[in-house]
Amino acid sequence: MDTDTEHDGGSRRERPWLYAWNRRLRHLQGISVRNLVVTPPAIRARGKTIDDDDIPNTLQTASKILSQKENHLLHSSRSFTDLQSHASKDGSANKEPAMRPRRRSTLFWNDPNPRTRQFKLEDIINSRMADSFFSLHCEDLDEPVYISEVVERANNPSFRSFDLNLCGPYVSRMDELTLKIWTKTGEMPEHILLVELQVHLRSLQFLGKTLESFHQPLPANSILFHFPDGVYSNLTDLPPLETPLQASGQKTTADGTALPSSSYDALMKLANLDECVQDALATREKLESQISSILQKNEGSLNITSDAVAAQEKLVLTKSYAALERKRVRAAIKQKEELIASIKTRKEAMVQGRTNQEKIRSHLPEAQERLVSSEHLLNQNAEEMKGQIRRIAEDLLTIYPIEPIPDKPLAFTIAGLTLPNSSFEDIDREEVAAALGHTAHLVYLLSFYLSAALPYPVNANGSTSFIQDPISASLPARTYPLYPVSVQYRFEYAVFLLNKDIEYLLSKQGLRVLDIRHTLPNLKYLLYVLTAGTSEIPARKAGGVRALISGKMTPNLSRRGSVESAASGELVQPRKAWESVSKMNVSLASDKVKKPLSAMG
Repeated sequence: MDTDTEHDGGSRRERPWLYAWNRRLRHLQGISVRNLVVTPPAIRARGKTIDDDDIPNTLQTASKILSQKENHLLHSSRSFTDLQSHASKDGSANKEPAMRPRRRSTLFWNDPNPRTRQFKLEDIINSRMADSFFSLHCEDLDEPVYISEVVERANNPSFRSFDLNLCGPYVSRMDELTLKIWTKTGEMPEHILLVELQVHLRSLQFLGKTLESFHQPLPANSILFHFPDGVYSNLTDLPPLETPLQASGQKTTADGTALPSSSYDALMKLANLDECVQDALATREKLESQISSILQKNEGSLNITSDAVAAQEKLVLTKSYAALERKRVRAAIKQKEELIASIKTRKEAMVQGRTNQEKIRSHLPEAQERLVSSEHLLNQNAEEMKGQIRRIAEDLLTIYPIEPIPDKPLAFTIAGLTLPNSSFEDIDREEVAAALGHTAHLVYLLSFYLSAALPYPVNANGSTSFIQDPISASLPARTYPLYPVSVQYRFEYAVFLLNKDIEYLLSKQGLRVLDIRHTLPNLKYLLYVLTAGTSEIPARKAGGVRALISGKMTPNLSRRGSVESAASGELVQPRKAWESVSKMNVSLASDKVKKPLSAMG
């Protein structure tokens, strides 16, 4: 008990640095209320007595707690619980104990319905929580000097800080005020005056630097005053913090030891220093008066000097403005000259453009005539190119004839060799390899003469031809054989790539493939379209050794010995010359056929 008292006393013995006689309203910074209790005005007389219903809310005063500790054998009524049964007065064991009737529970929390308890809890909160604000009043002033904001639904409202220096020195220098606290609960129609307190700032008790250091319980409706040095209150049961003034000339420490006061020499020095300060103040006032008189005497000269200085400043400002305007004029002149030069350049360019336009117009008729002749020549070359392609296709059909097999639909042979349509079961491997070699060589020649690069390059090596796939990146191999091998899928994939090349050649000619698996039918269809036409097949152009024979026509090898060529009026050469020319044509034709093979490598 003594330790707690010493602890409490030590915490409350924190010394404020603001003396009690120096406290003014200008030092007051804020106000807060703790343990707010609102007692609404009685609207009707109480219709029942105070009994066990109010036991949980009974006020626990210090005297009541002390009496309960002294008389611990006595206990208060516990009618809100079930009473224990008691035995009869005679205490006989063979008789049944007399049972006292049980009273009905009066504890308002004993309702089994949780919704009812919730409503009661909300009613208690609404009755205890209140909206509050305060106002500060001073003597001889009708209006309040400060009105705080409204703090809604709070039991311990803390209001905002304020500064009473704005009210003027008359208010800020006062040490007395009247504090009024206005509250309103949810059941009240308007705010009521809860507390009206006449406060003298000297009578306030210091609680500590902060409220957390104060460990004693606060009574209901405690008002706390916040100053720069800590928190104060108007509690009357706290011991005073102020100590009486010590005897003059001595000071005491916390343990009561007397300290010596200032010496005589120190006091004399202090008096001399005070006299020096007073002399300095008098001298300053004297100098101020002399300076004022001199200024009044020379007021006219000072005005002239001020006017001259103002005129000089105005002149400098005018010169700066004039220099700025000159700079702007120079910039405008420079911009004007640049615009004039630009316009002149544009005019010259326009004149030059008109001259070029007239010159181009003069050359336009000649250019149009050249365009017409060029278009005619282009069309003629296109027709000749079609005729040459037609002749080449005829020659290829002659070299690699593709003929249908009787009684078998969509079955063809190439150069007399049977080639199935992507179905390689029960086949003659050598015959299929030779047929695929002829087909690969024919596809390669068509791509060469049609100027269409194959997406899958073909290497025609007869029965050991192969094809490459440079497109698919996920495949492990790039070269696939066009002849049956032990790994069947590689051979079938090579045939598929060859069919894709044939499809590409057909698409380049604007043709559509119905079934990509038909190798020879699609190739026959392509050659049939290339050789289609009603005009006569053109002859080969003279070149090489044949150009040495001037004025002589060389008969077409593919048409040699035919009745149509003989009837066309071609010149018949002597027998020896004809045989020599025929031999040269045969050698040249073989060279042309071998040229793609040599390029194939």
